[in-house]
Amino acid sequence: MLLPRRGFALGAAALVLGCQPRGEASPERTAQMGRALDAPVGSPGATRLLEWDFPGAMSTRSTVLVPAWGDPAARYPVLVALHGRGEALRPPAEGALGWPRDYALARAIQRVASPPLTSTDFEGFVEPSRLAYLNGLLARRPFAGLIVACPYVPSLDLADEQEVLRFGRFVKETLLPRVRRETRALADAASTGIDGVSLGGTLSLAIGLDGSSTFGAVGTLQPAVDAGDASRWADKALAARHANPKLRLRLLTSDGDYFREAVRQTSSAWSAAGVAHDFDMVLGPHDYPFNRGPGAIEMLTWHDRALRS
Repeated sequence: MLLPRRGFALGAAALVLGCQPRGEASPERTAQMGRALDAPVGSPGATRLLEWDFPGAMSTRSTVLVPAWGDPAARYPVLVALHGRGEALRPPAEGALGWPRDYALARAIQRVASPPLTSTDFEGFVEPSRLAYLNGLLARRPFAGLIVACPYVPSLDLADEQEVLRFGRFVKETLLPRVRRETRALADAASTGIDGVSLGGTLSLAIGLDGSSTFGAVGTLQPAVDAGDASRWADKALAARHANPKLRLRLLTSDGDYFREAVRQTSSAWSAAGVAHDFDMVLGPHDYPFNRGPGAIEMLTWHDRALRS
């Protein structure tokens, strides 16, 4: 069982509240998203948005952000980014735009490619010390670019292990092979990562830790985990690390995250089991401003390094 039903029940309202828009986007917000997606080709961090259909698959749509800047012959690591439950409740064509559009991932790519970052890039949710740390990382080793695949995540029951495994097979056996065929993607596991927020964060753990031969880095943002499951996640992380000693792992939560204590306890269980990993607690709510600010930037900067080490 992936998530006890008691944990899912306690977190369901938080998942929906945290991942559904608060009304219509303002014209300013819509324009800001549009500029990010339509940045001039060749400018630092510019991306091209691909939209793919998968008729008959568990996930029928995926968007893919590919670099449209830098060396035209360069090949890039691949990051699978999974959205939250709010997008899972939408039609696939809309849900698959969760990261590129609603979470402003294209804008975040532009910003990490053109530092220094400012508090505005984090929607105001960043401590001065964290801002200085990330800008220091980017100054020492500039963001080199990722291909980010953003599949539509159906509204899965996290307690149904077969549903989760089936979605994991779609990611590993259908989505990733197409990314490698049709983009300038690096094809090895060491250059392939998975991450996600809330519902997507739990799925990234379930898929990534059960697919250690597929991924070189497994991260998660505000995952919808239950404290009672901490030891089971530790067992999975330990088994994945034994299968792939170079596997990079990260847990990230925030001060306003509904699942903060459960994520902290999961990290403690991993440490007690001897599973080395990165653990970060940053500023921000379990809501869209986090996804558009700290979530997107932290995910990009961590995987750009983890998948190129």
